[in-house]
Amino acid sequence: MTNRPARLVVLISGAGSIMSALVDASRDVEFGATVAAVVTENPNAGGLSVAAASGIPTAVVALADFPDRLTWDRALARTIDAFEPDLVVCAGFMKLLGEPTLAAHAGRIVNTHPALLPAFPGAKAVADALAAGVKVTGCTVMLVDEGVDTGPILAQAAVEVRDDDTRATLHDRIKNVERDLVVSTVGTMVRAGWAIDGRITRLGQHTRRDKE
Repeated sequence: MTNRPARLVVLISGAGSIMSALVDASRDVEFGATVAAVVTENPNAGGLSVAAASGIPTAVVALADFPDRLTWDRALARTIDAFEPDLVVCAGFMKLLGEPTLAAHAGRIVNTHPALLPAFPGAKAVADALAAGVKVTGCTVMLVDEGVDTGPILAQAAVEVRDDDTRATLHDRIKNVERDLVVSTVGTMVRAGWAIDGRITRLGQHTRRDKE
């Protein structure tokens, strides 16, 4: 990256707890990034007011306002592009990104998942981990590709599964670890770069954008 703080566009659908953690981290100039905008498809997302209170621009691109999914995909891509992000961070964003956004920001879209991928992909990851009887699960930060939870893995952290865990208690502990993992991973990416070789990622290495 250049000497200026990296610009993050954060995509949310709800309360935006990961977004809030990124905003808090960005107050330290050593973090190396600033949240340039928060974008959502949900006009009632609680994170919108949190972002606005911090003076961060927000945008709503509601699927219901468009005649079809492709038109929405294109509008979302234009909205993201207008904020000139260095990284796009999906922080509880509940829609799959379409080709317009994926093409514009290939290798620069970060997502998180409440399981140790490739185990337990999909929306029921925490429940699936409990049903499988695993003793350890966790969270994964990865780059986004065209699939569902299939992108190259950037970082992972383990969370113990306790005998008395419910889906809610386990998910709460995963989310606490997940927030820290996203912040630390994004911070490393913007300060030290990253490289992708097929499915292998390496943090702390230069990318072509480092020279821009």
